[in-house]
Amino acid sequence: MKIPAEQFARSPEPTLGVEWEVALVDRDTRDLVPRGAELIDLVTAAHPEIHLEKEFLQNTVELVTGICHTVPEAIADLNTSLKAVEEAADKLGVDVWASGGHPFTDFRENPLSDKPSYQEIIARTQYWGKQMLLWGTHVHVGVSHEDRVWPIINALMTKYPHLLAISACSPGWEGLDTGYASNRTMLYQQLPTAGMPYQFRDWAEWQSYMRDQAISGVINHTGSMHFDIRPASKWGTVEVRVSDATSNLRELSAIVALTHCLVVYYDRLIDAAEPLPILQPWHVAENKWRGARYGMDALVITSHETDEAWVKDELAEMVDELSPIARELGCVNELNLIHEIIDGGAGYERQRRLFKESGSWREVVEETCRELRTFRPL
Repeated sequence: MKIPAEQFARSPEPTLGVEWEVALVDRDTRDLVPRGAELIDLVTAAHPEIHLEKEFLQNTVELVTGICHTVPEAIADLNTSLKAVEEAADKLGVDVWASGGHPFTDFRENPLSDKPSYQEIIARTQYWGKQMLLWGTHVHVGVSHEDRVWPIINALMTKYPHLLAISACSPGWEGLDTGYASNRTMLYQQLPTAGMPYQFRDWAEWQSYMRDQAISGVINHTGSMHFDIRPASKWGTVEVRVSDATSNLRELSAIVALTHCLVVYYDRLIDAAEPLPILQPWHVAENKWRGARYGMDALVITSHETDEAWVKDELAEMVDELSPIARELGCVNELNLIHEIIDGGAGYERQRRLFKESGSWREVVEETCRELRTFRPL
């Protein structure tokens, strides 16, 4: 069977693209409502220049930036789209909400979008596929050559719990506090093509893997590989899919800034012929679990020798270390918002605290809707 080898488009600059999944909720019950397609039609009619996509569920709308050069440019693009989405939501009498997972909805009452690949995923994955009431943030960063892609991805995986902790906002599920900062992370990896990427050594090994997936029919069933970090060959980017869908643009800007800076930092290590960090796969897996479970209070493994450090301390050090690159990339203010998350708490901490105070997940969704309106970008 002749399968063409996957070709990486290559990006001459470390450009940015961001995809942010938001959902629609009822103004009274705060449960999800399947009106995403209607909303997209309204926005497209009024603002044809705005890029929105249908997603896995009919309650979801994905906001997609154009190709951007800086974090402020990408966030301004999303802010414009969000305003248009909010205007359309008002016309429909619903509210816009964003988080990694809804804390009390029933998956059986949330219909899928009519995209054939989504129907195929459900047909293949059954119960676990039906559980995917989950929302994420995807950050694309341009990479100049395919030979750099897997060294950069393997290095980024050493920072998995850091990218997850500052975004984690899915502690509730089916009316329960799961005890996890990001229950989304644990659920999403149940899909057969999702979860941590294998530590491919080079582009040729990735091409061989993708050829195997095509021959075996895996890609035909699922549309693509849904790894936590993956090459987006069509665009010439590394796509980082670790983070929960943040509940506001302010914190989203910090996540995008950290991602942008890390990719450029590792790319420059390659230029300098310096080794990029990599951890044993079992350490990466443990760190992923610790980030999902403990969030900002995670103790993470930092070396082959199994040294450990608190993720908050690591994040503060990363901000300092990456600040020169952030100044070059025009996102130093957004990167510094990580200190705000360290001091004030991440989304899951706010949600959990309010649930303990009120005993109501409805109040949590109410407050999370308010965050979307009031936690504005810089």
